[in-house]
Amino acid sequence: MKPALRALREIPGVGPRTARDLYELGYRKPTDLARKDPEKIYAAHNRRVGRIEDRCLLYVFRCAVYYADGGRSAPKLKWWNWKD
Repeated sequence: MKPALRALREIPGVGPRTARDLYELGYRKPTDLARKDPEKIYAAHNRRVGRIEDRCLLYVFRCAVYYADGGRSAPKLKWWNWKD
């Protein structure tokens, strides 16, 4: 496994597929997501794959950005707590 994929998988809620998605969007480590807009990451992903993915992916991106920004509150490290 690429070191970048391993690093991205350290983010709570990010599994192999989401790590690959983030990698394909240019992110290589959790801190690359700091101060990013999860909605824009989600939109860029949808453009890249040519379809609208389930919004659960947006929730994972929200959680990932929170984590990258230094957030460590246990409830907020669960992607399902980032629903609309």
